[in-house]
Formats: sequence, structure tokens, C-alpha cells
Amino acid sequence: MQAAPNPIVNPDNLATGPSSNSIMNMPSDQPAFDLDLANRNMEGANPAEIIRYALQYSKRPMISTSFGAHSAALLHMVVEQHPDISVVWADSGYNTSATYRFADKLIADLKLNITIYVPAMTAAHLNARNRGIPDADSEAHKEFSRIVKIEPFNRAFAELKPDLWLNGMRKEETEFRKKQSVFTFDKSRNTTKVAPLFNLSEAEVESYIAAHGLPMEYDYFDPTKVAPNQECGLHTYVI
Repeated sequence: MQAAPNPIVNPDNLATGPSSNSIMNMPSDQPAFDLDLANRNMEGANPAEIIRYALQYSKRPMISTSFGAHSAALLHMVVEQHPDISVVWADSGYNTSATYRFADKLIADLKLNITIYVPAMTAAHLNARNRGIPDADSEAHKEFSRIVKIEPFNRAFAELKPDLWLNGMRKEETEFRKKQSVFTFDKSRNTTKVAPLFNLSEAEVESYIAAHGLPMEYDYFDPTKVAPNQECGLHTYVI
């Protein structure tokens, strides 16, 4: 019987890469698969195809979420293919009431296998210490961001030890992200990063959300960012 064609990539453009066995036996401080090859093979692929491609090489995949306005899109795409994937939310403690209700709804509706990581210091304690959220250009704000977002997130990596990190990064969002790729490697956390939505516009993401009857919630606040086009630190973190 003739093998079915690979639905993920065009076989005419498929470069030869390492075998699945050799990929799965790569050291933990190396990418889970050949990233240059993946970026070439998956150029023009849709998010579902990117997710499928990445998951086939992963033993311990993880998806992170902020429960921002468009978070339902990637969560829905991923759990359709891997229903029990580990979902991580680094909850700063500064989210709006609407965001917490939105999170509860998505967790229930999508049956998310979620672990919530919170800062070691409460928002009330931080507000008392800093007299509110520190000025964005201050050293105090850098330490504040480390406490409320970076440390809980890194704790998730230390505990779950994912070999694949699916995230919602899109290139149009910031200048830093324009220089990234769909498949990259996070040396600080020893994990392969995959951004399935990387090449989509906000309008395209919203179109997916509407087509699948998913909710959106714009009442969202990230205390580590002073503008929507600013990085929060998760993707720029270096030890």
C-alpha cells in the first residue's frame, strides 16, 4: 500500500532531516528538532500544521497563556490536537475581575489541564512596598516584573521541564518579535519555542475566534507593560 502524503508540508519542498529517534534523544540543552529545517519546511503553513509538526517531536509539551483578549484562539487550536497538554498561567495577581472570569470560563469550556503559578509576594504586599506599581523606567519596576511574572514563569519551567513551549507570540506585536521566527530555542530555559500564530494578523486571529464561537475579553491589564507594543520580559529573559 502506498503511504499517504504528509499533510503538513509539501513533499516537493521537504528537506531531509534527522530521524525521529535521533531527535527525541537530543540532549535537553539542545532544540527538540532541527529549527532551520522546520522554519523552511513550515514557511506558509497554517497554525494547526505548525502545532502538529512540533508536537510529533515532543515528549513534554507546554503551552503558556496570559488570558489576554485573544488567548482563546491558540488554546483552542492546541487542545484540539493535544487535549491534556500542560497549560501554564503565570498570574501576576494584578489581573482585572473580567480577566479572572474569562480565565475561569476558558478553563471550564476547553477543559484545560492548567497549573497556575503566582508570585511569592502578594499584590497587596508589593503595592505597600512600592506605593503602587513602580515607574516603568525604574530599577524598581525591573525587580517588580521579575517578582510578578518572570520568577513564577521560570518556576513553572523548573517543575514541568517542558521540551516544547507553545506560545502566542506574533511578529506584528513588537519590534523584538519582528526579528524572531516561528521555531526558536530558549537557551535560558532549555526548551524549543514554537509560535503557531507568528505570521497572523490580529484580524486573522479574531476571525478564527469568531468562526469557532470563542470568547474574547479586552478588559485586561499587565502591570509589567506600560504599552501594548512593549515586551513583558518572558521572551527576552536571559540568565
